[in-house]
Amino acid sequence: MAQEENLLNNSFRTDLACESRDVWLRTRGAALAGVSARQETRDGLGVETVEILDEGAAEELCKPMGRYVTISLDALVRREEDAFRRACGVLAREIRTQLAMEPEESVLVVGLGNPDITPDAVGPLAAECVLVTRHLKTRLPEEFAAFRPVSVFRTGVLGTTGMESAAQIRTLVRELKPDCLIVIDALAGADPSRLCRTVQVCDSGIAPGSGVGNDREPLNRDTLGIPVVAVGVPTVIDASALGGGDAVAGMFVTPRNIDSDVRRAGRLIAYGINLALHRDITVADIDMLVG
Repeated sequence: MAQEENLLNNSFRTDLACESRDVWLRTRGAALAGVSARQETRDGLGVETVEILDEGAAEELCKPMGRYVTISLDALVRREEDAFRRACGVLAREIRTQLAMEPEESVLVVGLGNPDITPDAVGPLAAECVLVTRHLKTRLPEEFAAFRPVSVFRTGVLGTTGMESAAQIRTLVRELKPDCLIVIDALAGADPSRLCRTVQVCDSGIAPGSGVGNDREPLNRDTLGIPVVAVGVPTVIDASALGGGDAVAGMFVTPRNIDSDVRRAGRLIAYGINLALHRDITVADIDMLVG
């Protein structure tokens, strides 16, 4: 157990449940009881689902119990025809499945991270393209009958706001009383081939900063009292996973094209959320509405 904890928390530090499971399989040579996993193709995109079903498995994988779905964006990277629309649709359907909400229930969408640090800017960039409708539903209910009440917030980071993200979100949840929370964040991965090429959706919430060893207060149903769906893209990898030993301890590596990769990831997540939350809109509609 001590050796496995070292693998998952240090050399193989990762926010992706599929990677934690892969590490377990490689090091133990057998499936872990309490974990269900399957791979499939949805609309031409590879999808891997890992469900952590009991506390024992959660402790072994260092992940809370829940459903973790990882969607491959390789088709988007290869610029396949219609790949962006297909990726948005697959992401939207998974978000919708995990939310399991009635059409009129309200959602708070929060972008976590520092907009001034590119690998950490996925949340703020995505939040810019999420359709804000709560005020419109209140003032013009008939004109916006097809839209769900949605509020959007960008937390910033403790160093620039003086406030923990969890404290800000708790206050918003108390005041706005949303039926569900969606949090968007940049993640850490352990496999270079997944950086900015996968998106993970999970219903267990998120502990901001956990992937880089900077754990903050978790955001989940237990701490907030409402369902929390987390959406994230791995943008950094612990350099020790690539070799180099102590010389690279504490260093994190990003892809060379991190600027464009993060912008693409933020747009994809935002469009997926918009499609999931609002009835009968299309990618073209969102293009027109967000500009």
